[in-house]
Amino acid sequence: MFAPSTKAAWWLATFLTVFVTGEMPIQAEVEPEFLQELENHTVTQGRDVHFTCVVNHLSNYRVAWIKSDSKAILAIHTNMVALNPRLSVTYNNHNTWKLHVSNVQANDSGTYMCQVNTDPMKSQMGHLSVVIPPDIVDTVTEGSSAREGGSVRLTCSATGVPPPTVLWRREHNRPIVFRQEGGREKKVVDSHKGESLELWHVQRADMGAYYCIASNGVPPTVSRRYHVQVHFIPQVKVTNQLVGAPIGSDVELQCYIEASPKAMNSWYREDALVSDKLFENPKLRIAETIVNEYSQWMNLTIKSLAPKDYGTYICASVNALGKMESQVSLHRLELSMNGFAEEPMVSGAARQRGNLGTAHAHPATSHARPYSFTRHLPPQLYALLIPTLRYLTNF
Repeated sequence: MFAPSTKAAWWLATFLTVFVTGEMPIQAEVEPEFLQELENHTVTQGRDVHFTCVVNHLSNYRVAWIKSDSKAILAIHTNMVALNPRLSVTYNNHNTWKLHVSNVQANDSGTYMCQVNTDPMKSQMGHLSVVIPPDIVDTVTEGSSAREGGSVRLTCSATGVPPPTVLWRREHNRPIVFRQEGGREKKVVDSHKGESLELWHVQRADMGAYYCIASNGVPPTVSRRYHVQVHFIPQVKVTNQLVGAPIGSDVELQCYIEASPKAMNSWYREDALVSDKLFENPKLRIAETIVNEYSQWMNLTIKSLAPKDYGTYICASVNALGKMESQVSLHRLELSMNGFAEEPMVSGAARQRGNLGTAHAHPATSHARPYSFTRHLPPQLYALLIPTLRYLTNF
């Protein structure tokens, strides 16, 4: 727009020109101009995006869209030149053109130009950056199992834009242990950075799930689960090697087992004519309690003890690497009027409740000085007489 004084001067000059020459003067043409800069975009692969170009005073000139890095003409005015169905152009019939890119792909990254065909040419540029969420590439896991004392190597490769960071963690936030020669702990960490995780001199405590986690700031973060198996010969520990119990009572024999790979576990009688595996029946009950993936309790309960039930019981475990067993001697317990036990009793009901994740389960023993009659008593009378006898003995 012209100021009032300028406008008056223009009209005066025009009047004089027409009066002298008899012709209207030629008005200078107004050049096209951009009203805003072309924006830059960062878009996740698969999304849609558009560039907006606003041009005033276009007159008979045309707007073209060009991919700068490849010099490819994409569109002129509203006519598409590029044979790409994901590209399109819209125009609001005034001064605004938009270049639309749908379902953006990695090769759409680059610089885009909005150009007006003046002489010299006028243009402005905007950049499109396409980011890609991380993805874990399928790979062959090397050495996901090993003998105790051996080594395990896990490999996890990830792709994405920008390049992802790979982090290793254990399930339930358990520590990752790196060991040196001899199995001594060298370093204990919560996580490990890098595509490969190598564990040397592995122990059974290293067994379990490990997660490869890939992230690059573009959601979602992805992870993959790898399982480490550590194999070793079974280890068997009975809570008590000597157990005493009276006729007619129930007794529990307790056995703690560690084994990997999975083992076949059983109880059987050593002194039986045929050492067959014991199975559950109204007389016997076998209860298995899982502690973790390589250890468990296997307890044998014998109900209403009879004379033939006394003897030696074997807790056995066998897997592909070997066999291990441990025995319990079950003795008959009698009470006498003099208040002294004929032999000490080791209670089979006192279970060791230490750290069950370690390789050893230490027996927990409790010693008592039970009373014994020279003849047997029914269990009901036995339960009633014990407090009385103890009172009389300490009187």
